Amino acid sequence: QVQLVESGGGLVQPGGSLRLSCAASGVRFRLYATAWYRQVRGKQREMVADIRSSGTTNYADFVEGRFTISRDDAMSSVYLQMNNLKPEDTAVYYCRLRRWDIDSTYWGQGTQVTVSS
Repeated sequence: QVQLVESGGGLVQPGGSLRLSCAASGVRFRLYATAWYRQVRGKQREMVADIRSSGTTNYADFVEGRFTISRDDAMSSVYLQMNNLKPEDTAVYYCRLRRWDIDSTYWGQGTQVTVSS
């Protein structure tokens, strides 16, 4: 049984930082590309950042150098360091694992990030 457990969300003031973690189990993690998405209620889920098993990263334009995605295959985990947070970053953040060769996708349950003074 595959499980993705996210943690690290919470309430932070504008300009603050948070580090999200996503720990996977029941899956050959190193074979999966990993990503963080976010969703505001009533809007479509959007990609924030992704990192391949090769280490190649990709970021959405709105990140503007504020976030860093990383992964630790030994720990079957992916992380999102978020700095200089803005109120518009408020959303539920989800981690995603994806293998295109076998069309396999897994999502975490989501963790709420709220940026407010």
